[in-house]
Amino acid sequence: MIRTLRRLLGSVSRLTTAKALLAGLRGAGVRLVAVGGAGSLLVPGSGGTLAVDDPAHVAPAWRAIARAGNDQLAAFRTSTDVDCSYLSPPAILEPGERTGSYRIGTDELLVDSSGLSTISCEDLALPLLEEVERPRHHRTRFTVARADGSVPRPRSAASSRSR
Repeated sequence: MIRTLRRLLGSVSRLTTAKALLAGLRGAGVRLVAVGGAGSLLVPGSGGTLAVDDPAHVAPAWRAIARAGNDQLAAFRTSTDVDCSYLSPPAILEPGERTGSYRIGTDELLVDSSGLSTISCEDLALPLLEEVERPRHHRTRFTVARADGSVPRPRSAASSRSR
């Protein structure tokens, strides 16, 4: 929804958009499930380093948008008037194979034995829809990653057409 609002509003910041969305939902009695970024997740074993500050997880070219996502999360966290769940995807989110399984966490980046944090777009949809249909994360953030820790295989154009 934030992405759609940004297209409509032009260059308005994620923070401004998040605040406007929260203000608009205040008192409406609806629940918001937002998808943000991985930049605000803690890097495991780092002593508190955020993914946005670790080049192994967020490349310098992506840091500005990752920091904007961190500001967006801060706005959602300070809201007490809207029941908001915030899904932070892993550091690597790409189209790939749907396995139907995933790991779930809270504030720490979920990584595999190689230090990769990944899930396919197809598998990210499952916990997102489950949260919409059967809420478990009220006024909190959660994260997910590929259950087996392997890197999703991108779909080829040929296999995309056959699905």
